Amino acid sequence: MTARLVVIVGPTGAGKSELAIELAQRCNGEVLSADSQQVYRGMNIGTGKVTTTQQRGVAHHLIDILDPDQEMTVAMFQSRADKVIADAQARGVPMVVAGGTMLYVRVLLRGIFSGPSKDEVLRERLSQEANSQPGGTHSLWQRLESIDPISAQKIDPADLRRIIRALEVFELTGEPLSVHHQRHNFKSLRYSVRLVGLAPPREQLYAQINNRVDQMITRGLLEEVKQLRNAGYTATLRSQRAIGYAELHHHLDHGTELSQAVALIKRNSRRYARRQLSWYRQDNSITWHQTAELVDLAKLMSFLSSSP
Repeated sequence: MTARLVVIVGPTGAGKSELAIELAQRCNGEVLSADSQQVYRGMNIGTGKVTTTQQRGVAHHLIDILDPDQEMTVAMFQSRADKVIADAQARGVPMVVAGGTMLYVRVLLRGIFSGPSKDEVLRERLSQEANSQPGGTHSLWQRLESIDPISAQKIDPADLRRIIRALEVFELTGEPLSVHHQRHNFKSLRYSVRLVGLAPPREQLYAQINNRVDQMITRGLLEEVKQLRNAGYTATLRSQRAIGYAELHHHLDHGTELSQAVALIKRNSRRYARRQLSWYRQDNSITWHQTAELVDLAKLMSFLSSSP
């Protein structure tokens, strides 16, 4: 019997976590986090991780399961998420997914696009290119943008691993990664799903993002980064290249003004929100709402409670 899921997606700062908790609380359900950064212990403020109080007694899954120097792959996420969903289904508990990371949502619903086998020689060559000159990672990203602008839009210019994989797929197959993904998206959904999108008007969203960053700084994001550094988690770790952490590591390493770092966090968060919206807008199965108040929770509760 296929499990039923409500998956809440949208840009950063739109209020996905709050809506997921509200729905789960009303239907006596639980929340599955699909956020690649909330898996890390000690990274609470900068990832927007809900506090115990904010969880309002609703069980949350796939939060605080790794140390910042460990790596969560999409395959690991899919495996762990499947187990959480299967366990909830066996207990008769509805599951609401709070979709933070676009790739995680896709692999949960459509499965993993495996693509061609990795080519270690090619990967090493591309890695050396990135490391041999200042701005090398961004240079590789620009190359990807020229051959596969759709994939480049979805990949952070600092995410060297994913940039290399996208270039690798193109060189090995002669087709952009986005073409492979488009084909892959015709696969059947792995679960019975209702996709709910939150997308406030752009100016409102940007104001919410800016305010959210200010609140993170007030709550102690800089101190959180210092604690991570004191624990040995350096700026070079993949987890520490996340928005909010990378800019503050740079501030501490290079003495740039804190105000400048905060401005960069806001700018990079807005840019990430645009990429998220562009990604999700391609999926016609998402029902979009400007605010959480416009979402018909009763309809979603009925969906979760009915038999597949």
